[in-house]
Amino acid sequence: MVVKFDLIAAACENMGIGKNKDLPWRLKSEMAFFTRMTSETVDKNKKNVVLMGRRTWDCIPPKFKPLTGRINFVMSRAGVDVEGNKDCYSFGSLEEVMDKLENGEFKEQYENVWVIGGSNIYEETMKSKYFHRLYLTKIMKHFDCDTFFPKINDGLVKVSDPRVPEDLQEENGIQFVYNIYENPNFNK
Repeated sequence: MVVKFDLIAAACENMGIGKNKDLPWRLKSEMAFFTRMTSETVDKNKKNVVLMGRRTWDCIPPKFKPLTGRINFVMSRAGVDVEGNKDCYSFGSLEEVMDKLENGEFKEQYENVWVIGGSNIYEETMKSKYFHRLYLTKIMKHFDCDTFFPKINDGLVKVSDPRVPEDLQEENGIQFVYNIYENPNFNK
């Protein structure tokens, strides 16, 4: 099985993705989309991996930690205490993550790897040879943010996915659209 990273994020008009360790918007349908995409598997005996940085891990409210129905990988050079959390593992580098995915006990347990943030993890994984797709919800409104999605490579190709609505969405007076970009150099 070839390891591939699918990134998933929501960003507003200024590419902001967070403010004060929280999302600057409340969109239940967008959050449900995130949960569905990162949780669903074809093989019901497998789970998806969600790969995140320490700050993203810290931003998840305790009652939702770890993200249920998924294998949580938290990456931090300083290390993260995830003891006592079922399906949760800490790694010091992307190389350690890859070793566990390709050679470790998880090899037969997971179906997809979803990168869920933050900025540094998105940037590092988009530069890797394992970067496959970016599922980016574009929120059509400006929000004050202190965390931003990194620059997106101009060479990505817009694609569709039958699991993803293509029409304009709206909730709480906020419009947003789901976009999928594929790395044309993946696995070459």
